[in-house]
Order: sequence, then structure tokens, then C-alpha cells
Amino acid sequence: MPWPCWFRIGTGRVADEIRNQIRRLRFERGEMTQEELARRAGVTRQTIIALEARKYTPSLLLAFRIADALGAAVEDVFEYGAER
Repeated sequence: MPWPCWFRIGTGRVADEIRNQIRRLRFERGEMTQEELARRAGVTRQTIIALEARKYTPSLLLAFRIADALGAAVEDVFEYGAER
């Protein structure tokens, strides 16, 4: 069974500073579905949905698993820094 490896982000600054390219990379990888990415990363589809919506920030382990599932480097999937 997939395990959740994320934590809830409140309305604080962290959610504003961590962005991801999961949705874009899924489509660049042959229009991979959220379900397929979730299966490859070992989490639920709801976790992928929440990550794409920036409602959750992944654990370091999940960040690496998602990057691996997408065939990308972690820094190509996730970006830290203030919104521009």
C-alpha cells in the first residue's frame, strides 16, 4: 500500500517558496498520468494532486522518488525560493 510521505503546509511562507514542475514534466514524459506517477513513486494519486496544487511539500525521500519516477534530477522537479 502506498504511504503518505508529505506534510501539510499552512498559510505560511514555505508554501510560497517551494514550487514544482511535476505537472509539466508528466506531460513531457509522454503524458504520464497522476496515477502512473503515484504508482512509480509509491504514493497515492491524492498525494500527487496535492503536490501539484502546492498544498503539500514532499519529504526529501518523496522528492527523490518523484524525480526518479520522472527521470529527472530533484532540482529540475522542485525549486526553492521566493515567488517572482
